[in-house]
Amino acid sequence: MLDGNYEKAAKLYESLESRYPYGAFSQQAQLEQIYAYYKQNEMASAISAADRFIKAHPNHPGVDYAYYMKGLANFNGDLGLLGMFDSHDLAERDNKPTRESFETFRELVTRYPNSRYAEDARLRMGYLVNSMAQGDVSMAAYYYRRQAYLAAANRAQDVVKTYPQTAAVEEALFIMSKSYQAMGLKDLSNDALRVLQKSFPNSRFLTGNATIERPWWRLFW
Repeated sequence: MLDGNYEKAAKLYESLESRYPYGAFSQQAQLEQIYAYYKQNEMASAISAADRFIKAHPNHPGVDYAYYMKGLANFNGDLGLLGMFDSHDLAERDNKPTRESFETFRELVTRYPNSRYAEDARLRMGYLVNSMAQGDVSMAAYYYRRQAYLAAANRAQDVVKTYPQTAAVEEALFIMSKSYQAMGLKDLSNDALRVLQKSFPNSRFLTGNATIERPWWRLFW
């Protein structure tokens, strides 16, 4: 492991666990496996190993580490920046790893608020909340450009309700107003616009030339 040969290390830890399945060495080997898989970018294996450890040893003093590594594996396990340029329809993109990462970190800080990993988990949770909110706003904008105005309004409304403290709410309100306007729902459109004006009086979306024309690949920008 220290030499960076994570593949060999993982196999040796697996052998140790299978030959000596009980005791402190086996439990430590299971924790080390999680890290070895993670360093090989085998995120699914790291998550699976973390889940097994959490289930088998819920009271182990190192279980907070298993939660942290599971959250980290999901955090880094998506396609990343290059994944935004694939050929899949944006509406079919899966943000499940992002949400699972957030939930795992939240469980960590709730169960083990004094863990050495809790502070980093909290910081990552803040990033994840903003990413999820911005991702949903980008999805709402995508629906709007496809003239799926009801879907756009509903997705934007979800952002306002679910992530009220994030910057993405500003654009979500604008998309709601424009979507309701496109559907001929003048009162709902004006309501969303009033909330936007009150909450963000200097918003760029209140200018006469504001549009919803961002490129589809700007998922988190």
